[in-house]
Amino acid sequence: MSPGKVLESPAILIADDDQTFLHTLATSLRKRGLNPVTADTIIKATALQQKHQPASAVVDLKIGSESGLRLIPLLLSFNPNIEIIVLTGYASIATAVSAIKLGAKDYLCKPVDTLQILSALNISKIPPDNEQCPVIPETRMPVYQLEWEYLQKVLLEHNGNISAAARSLGMHRRTLQRKLNKRSGSR
Repeated sequence: MSPGKVLESPAILIADDDQTFLHTLATSLRKRGLNPVTADTIIKATALQQKHQPASAVVDLKIGSESGLRLIPLLLSFNPNIEIIVLTGYASIATAVSAIKLGAKDYLCKPVDTLQILSALNISKIPPDNEQCPVIPETRMPVYQLEWEYLQKVLLEHNGNISAAARSLGMHRRTLQRKLNKRSGSR
């Protein structure tokens, strides 16, 4: 190592489509001497995983129109030792169990503050005495997003089989397909 070169702390990947959340959490982590990298899509998150090889990741349950649960096995395939925390604005036992079974270390409900995330990741960087820990802004989840998460949970329970999920939900397969396509196209 050359003199004067500063070792950078391992990267922490933050994957969430909420730009305010990404900015707030990344700023808070940087103030603590950590190295956050942010992505607002699953594709960007996997690209950052390859480039930065983060030691930990904070993944939202819903990223754009996709389930953040899809990202867990992708991250683990690059680094089996990565510590993944899943965040959600609407927690359910089913999605928590799914996240843990897929390999997440923890599952936290929003709103969450930086210290809660660091604690879940067992990172002991604390803020300077004069800095208060910002609480990540709370946003109430709209009904359509709650419905989307529930549909994703049922789809996951049926291994992505739309016909089986639709039967379980008591709706026609085309109705479920339309709901999924409508949500994927909107944003």
